[in-house]
Amino acid sequence: MFESIVEIVADYAAKSPDRLCVADKSGAYTYGEIWRQVNVAAQKLRTLEIEKEDCVMVECTQDAEFLICDLACELTGVIFVPVEHRASEDRVKTILEETNAKILLCSSNYDVPITVMEAKALLEDQDGFQAAEINMEKLVFPKGEETAEILYTTGTTGVSKGIEVTHSNNIALAENVKYGTEMKADNIELIPLPLSHSHGLRCCYANLLNGSAVALIEGVSWVKRVFGLIEKYKVTAMDISPSALTVLHKLAGEKLLEISGQIDYIQVGTEALPEDVKEILISYFPSARLYNFYGSTESGRTCVLDFNKDRGRKGCIGKPTRNASFLVTDEKREPIESSAENMGLLATAGAMNMKGYWKQPELTEKIMQNGYIYTNDLGYIDEDGYVYMQGRKDDIINYKGIKIAPQEIEESVRKYEKITDCACVPKADKLSGQVPKLYVVVNDKENFQKKELFDFLKKYVDANKMPKEIEVIDEIPRTYNGKIHRMKLMERD
Repeated sequence: MFESIVEIVADYAAKSPDRLCVADKSGAYTYGEIWRQVNVAAQKLRTLEIEKEDCVMVECTQDAEFLICDLACELTGVIFVPVEHRASEDRVKTILEETNAKILLCSSNYDVPITVMEAKALLEDQDGFQAAEINMEKLVFPKGEETAEILYTTGTTGVSKGIEVTHSNNIALAENVKYGTEMKADNIELIPLPLSHSHGLRCCYANLLNGSAVALIEGVSWVKRVFGLIEKYKVTAMDISPSALTVLHKLAGEKLLEISGQIDYIQVGTEALPEDVKEILISYFPSARLYNFYGSTESGRTCVLDFNKDRGRKGCIGKPTRNASFLVTDEKREPIESSAENMGLLATAGAMNMKGYWKQPELTEKIMQNGYIYTNDLGYIDEDGYVYMQGRKDDIINYKGIKIAPQEIEESVRKYEKITDCACVPKADKLSGQVPKLYVVVNDKENFQKKELFDFLKKYVDANKMPKEIEVIDEIPRTYNGKIHRMKLMERD
């Protein structure tokens, strides 16, 4: 039984070296070619006085080189610490300090007091380095309980945290994706979501576990490049965020219709999936499996719903995945019999749960107890085993005792043709406790009338859930993977 992703790659390289593994803007690489490069990079890491359990920080370049660096870290037993492309220097320095990383592999320029080099320098076969022959009996692979990586959160709900993930966690996460999507042997998945974030990275791991291929690209704004990859490598699946899908819908709706027949499935993640975005996907891909995954960096891919098959379940996030189980608790973390009328907080258990927050045992103990990770997500489980999630407890707006999920309002606002983006957040109010405040980005500031938007919303939003204030801004703050940064909006008042 395999204990790490790199061991799985080595096995496929030995058995099927000519099978496609990774494609990016530069070309395509088989399992044999990827394995050779992993060996070269691993040998060079060893010459840089990098020891087992040291941290190596790598800037995301969304290509085969980045994935090779990841696997080389696994092979040498060092801890992989990815950071988003062009992260701020303050963020890079903070992570370097917290992890005590020995080197930084990056394409951007950072003024930091450690060894900095480009990833390609690690991959060049020079100075007498030769890729080791594949001999599974002689290779020493990491053990499942050893730390594989530290993934830093985006900080949408507070300070960014380092999440320690083991090799066995990654295997369990990959299984959740592979079996959750009913992945086929010849799968080729387009991944535009950043590999510095858990969602995109775990899609890669699932395909490597499956022996299939990924096509990597940075975002979807370059539409011609996106569809060029889809056509060239005959992509059969996509991993996408709701915000990225909205971009493709606006820029390339006709192209989406053209590829509809070749797409086996699409998985959506990184943020809550609005009902209107579901309908957009269904209209483009009526015969595909369309998955909404629920989870977090701490406890990933724990629930999945094929919303093309199971229609009409508003707020449903599906059923637990292969390695996950769910519990609904009260505020004291006591299990409750939940229902739509008696919601509680969701908790998850399983082999995919993180090892803990990096060097923060007290914080770890706050959310990890008795094998469960406890969330702030309000929800319930119905009599058929389907899990429903209303929203994050911190995001829920408590207006005169009425609980309002901001996504309810945002979904309706997006139907208004003069709005290009929006976000709803709670605003403190002396009389009501909290009221919904709506931020909008409009396509014509001079002719936009708030009253017209209010009148429009009356068709879709209950009177007691209507936003009490609307503010026009130039841009909704979002994280690098598309999530609304609600904290920044709340700090404006």
